[in-house]
Amino acid sequence: MKKILITGGAGYLGSRLCDYFVQKGYIVTAIDNLFHKKNTINHLLINKNFNFILGDVRDNYLIQTEIKKSDVIFPLASLVGAPLCEKYQKETYEVNELSIINLTKNLSKDQVVVFPTTNSGYGITDKNTFCTENMKLNPISLYGKSKVNAEKALMDIENTICLRLATVFGVSFRNRIDLLVNFFVYNAVKFKKITLFQPTFRRNYIHIIDVVNTFSYCLKNFETLKSNIYNVGLSEANLTKIELCDEIKKYVDEFDIKIENDKEDPDKRDYFVSNEKLESTGWKTKVTLEKGLKEIIYAYSITAEDQFDKNI
Repeated sequence: MKKILITGGAGYLGSRLCDYFVQKGYIVTAIDNLFHKKNTINHLLINKNFNFILGDVRDNYLIQTEIKKSDVIFPLASLVGAPLCEKYQKETYEVNELSIINLTKNLSKDQVVVFPTTNSGYGITDKNTFCTENMKLNPISLYGKSKVNAEKALMDIENTICLRLATVFGVSFRNRIDLLVNFFVYNAVKFKKITLFQPTFRRNYIHIIDVVNTFSYCLKNFETLKSNIYNVGLSEANLTKIELCDEIKKYVDEFDIKIENDKEDPDKRDYFVSNEKLESTGWKTKVTLEKGLKEIIYAYSITAEDQFDKNI
């Protein structure tokens, strides 16, 4: 039975991965420093195949010890998003980049790593160009730069798959409203209005369930996929911000969309992404944009205000 180590295991994606792989019968160890002051995986503590460690990926002794016990490592621990990384610049380097470099120094040739990086490394691209894995990267935020550097470090070793995730959306054990789709839906449901800056800026999106399924797909097809980088997104959801709002408006009554042309978004990413490389291996998404939006709309409509994690 494979043993999986998940750093950042109590986070938005990590908590979903822990739950999925424990339910599938894997032995899972999660490490998290609970930066956001919430343990979202308490429901797993009773399971004999799950172990939670309150710790930090900057603790080299801890990480070295746990790596030795693991067959598979999902290094998720990260400060995520441009605003948070700008606020904690030193921590961003230590967690997002240096911890991955240290990880590579402690891996054996038989261990497997699946690393979620980000397609924010593409930065701003030509309007007529779809971003592929072979393109030169152009990260414009500290977050994007730190993840690009971590990806480079991992690609220098064998037995690694790097997943350039589109902007993830959907409900998890730790509710995040700072992710773009979730934030737009939150405003539509709670306030019935939103103000957009740079409405024609483009991005790709993917539901969190499809991200979890992608990790599982990588393990099942590791020998075929290893030593490669893949874009991971919902190809039908390459949308501008105004197009996304128009999609949300189909399912929310009285959603007022205001555009301000004289202001800029702090996150200036602007690109469409090709997911053809991973799709050509047989990988498919399961959650449509419509289904995902309806899920969030319903969840947010029945969720008390104090249950939202607004830490960004």
